[in-house]
Parts: sequence; C-alpha cells; structure tokens
Amino acid sequence: MRKESDMYASERLARFAVNFRLESAPLEVMQAAKSLVIDTVGVASYGSRFPWSQAIMRFANANSGVGHSRLFGIAGLRLSAPQAALCNGAFAHAFEQDSLRKPGAGVHPSATVVAPAWAVAEECNSSGAALLKAVIVGCEVMFRIGAASLHSSEKKGFHAPGLTGPYGSAIASGILLGLTEAQMVSALGIAGSLSAGLMAFTKSQYGSDVKRLHLGRAAEAGVVAAKLAKEGLDGPESILEGRFGFLEAYCDDSNPELLASNLGSSWETTKTCLKAFPCHITAHTSIESLRMLMEEYLFNAEQVAQIDLEVSEKVLSHHVIREPADIKQAQYSTPFCVAWALHHDPYQPSNMNDSVLHDELVRQTCRDINLQPFTQGDRKHSAWSSLLRITLKSGKVYERWSDEFLGSPNKPLDAHQLQQRFLQLTSGCVDAQHWWDALFLLEDLKSLRDMPELIYSLDTQ
Repeated sequence: MRKESDMYASERLARFAVNFRLESAPLEVMQAAKSLVIDTVGVASYGSRFPWSQAIMRFANANSGVGHSRLFGIAGLRLSAPQAALCNGAFAHAFEQDSLRKPGAGVHPSATVVAPAWAVAEECNSSGAALLKAVIVGCEVMFRIGAASLHSSEKKGFHAPGLTGPYGSAIASGILLGLTEAQMVSALGIAGSLSAGLMAFTKSQYGSDVKRLHLGRAAEAGVVAAKLAKEGLDGPESILEGRFGFLEAYCDDSNPELLASNLGSSWETTKTCLKAFPCHITAHTSIESLRMLMEEYLFNAEQVAQIDLEVSEKVLSHHVIREPADIKQAQYSTPFCVAWALHHDPYQPSNMNDSVLHDELVRQTCRDINLQPFTQGDRKHSAWSSLLRITLKSGKVYERWSDEFLGSPNKPLDAHQLQQRFLQLTSGCVDAQHWWDALFLLEDLKSLRDMPELIYSLDTQ
C-alpha cells in the first residue's frame, strides 16, 4: 500500500470517501447536511416552475428511459438517475436560491451534491441515512477542491460551480453506488473531463438561461462519471493537481495543499451557507444591511436620497449589470438586487418577478447606486462583504458594515426558521408538511422512494 505522502489528492480523497462512516460525523456536521438536504428539496421544488426549468425537463423526459428518480415539483415523472440529476440540479439553481460555501469557493452543494445524490439514492432504493452519508462526503471533497482553486477560475471566464460540481456529484453518487477506492479515483478522473461552464452570460445581452444549465450538467456529469467508473472505465489519478489537471488548466492561482487537508478532523460541511434572498450571494450582506437599517431607523424608499456601496473587486468585475435584460441578469446584479430590496420585500421570493424589470423606480435606483472598492484597507473583508451607506433627503446618514447574513455558518437558521423557509418555498405543493416532518428525521427514513409526490401546482403561483 502506497504511503499517503506519495498519493495524489484524488487517491487520498477516494480513500477518505470509501472509509467514511456516518457515525463518525460530529452532530453539527449531521445537522448541516440535513439542513442542506431540506433546503435543496425546497429550492428545487420552487425552481421547477420556471420556463428554463421546464425546457430542461422536457428535454430530459424525451431522452430518458423510465427510471426511479423523481423530479421535484413535477407530477408523475420518474427518470433515470443522470437525467433526474440534470433536472433537479438545474431546478435547485433555477432562481438563485441554492446553497454554497462560506468563504466562497465556487461550489453549490444543493445542485451538485444533494440533487444527484437524491437521484442515485432513489435509483438504488437507499435510506435517508445513506443519502446523508453521501451528501457529507460529497461536500467534504467538493468544498476542498473549490477551496484549493482559490476561486480563481472565474477570473479566466469559467463558471466555477460547473467545474467543481462534477467532482462533488461523482463522489456522492459513488458512495451510493458502492464504488471501490480505485473506482472512486477513476470517477474523479472522469468527472474532471466533464467539467464545463463559461461566464459569457454575464457580458451578453441574452442567454442567461445557460447559467442554470451549468449546475444541472455538473450534477448529471458526476452521476455519469460514477456509473462509468463502476463499469470499469479509467480516469487519470492526477486530475486535480497534476500536469494539465484541474488546478493548472482552469485556475489563475491555486493552493494544492488544500485539496486533501485535514480529512476527518476539519469538517467542510459546516461551512455550508443557505440563502435568504433570491439573488446572487454577493448582494446578500447589502440587502440584509439595508432592511435592518430601514427597520431600525423607520425610513422608506421615498425618503432615500442616495445609496453608496463599498464592495469587493469580484462585485465590480462580475456583478454590476445596470440594465439587466431579464430576471436572471437582474438576480446576478448587486445594484439591481439592492434597488429591488429597497422597493420590495426581499424575503418573499415571489417579489422577484418579471414586473420588477419594468419597475422604473427600481431601475432608476439601480442606475443611481454608487459602487466603489473598499476604502478601509485595514478592515478584513471577503467577496461578499459590503459597507452600505444610506443618505436620506433629510440629510441623515446611516451606514452598516457586514460580512455575515442569516443563513451563513456564523448565523445559521434554527429549526423554526428552516421550517418557515421550507414551507414558504413549497407553498402550494402537495404534502409539503409531510415532507418537512420526514426530512427533519431524515436519518430514520428507510427508503426515499417511500416519500409521496412533492408537486408544485402552477395554479397557486
């Protein structure tokens, strides 16, 4: 047996994955994974209603044989695991409500770990405990790969979750399929060649539907990689840090030492971050700060004279879309999302709709918001940090600095808040309360196939 020091990262990650036992996970890891599953079911069900989701569903249904894997929010369909992963991964990311890691690492575990894991778990008639195990291991591996990339792939124009997602999906799927250590290495190697996603949608007038597809394809790719590995197809063990591997090919900067560090002692799953608003994560601290200031000082949109925002370089390079052409570009724009939150309740996802695009008050506020890079160099900040300054017509000025928001690891949702969010997202779904009750005790669920339909009725939209 080779010494660990002589092994590639994929080999070390594969060994950790196949040797992991659910009972070894600390309670906070289990709770984070369960919250992640619950949130994914909610956001995927909500996301199934949109035209871009429906288009992907129609494609998958036309090209999949009959299977055992459900589509959240869709009545009566059971597809093959890869096609169900494609759909549910895209559904989870359909409305900018799916989870990620904090600090950011270009990973979206709802779409690229939970969605494919659920699809494979239903195909294999697995238990809730088996699903939890797959989700934890998938997060532990994918988060480390994302962290090692130093989130630098997007500077080159790649959409990071489309690159990291196949690895998380492959590991989670491989756990449920019972891959050996060698097969798991191959699954990672295959997944690396199935990575894809370009940021062109941020700079184009049309075509932002493709952003949702990136996550669905990543989820599907990992399932395909794990299944091919099970059939005996090889993949390169040097896929992550080796010559022409992931870090070299896709990343401007990287830290290979993070790929397999502290496995089983430092838990990445607890860094999972849930969203409170249907907006890109870079707008969340600004939105929460805005609403907190409005509540504390009792002012409304009509009283605001000026909004100034100090933000990260990532916001300034990727997230300043002053004239969004569609709702998807609007959700990706920090100034638009802040403007929307000034004039509408951001805690109601239904308030982010096509009518907002034609709301001249929102659009003018978006144009007028002043954005600049951070001016206080001694203040530690991240890509998500913000300093919001509100000047009222009366001359009063209020400001708030933030690097946290409800749902982030340091401000997690409690059980009641998680339930409220789930039931809000699944409002109008059949058996939503039944699903909450079962998911809250997920580790006791004997078979995921036993769950009833979770169908979102378009009539209730």
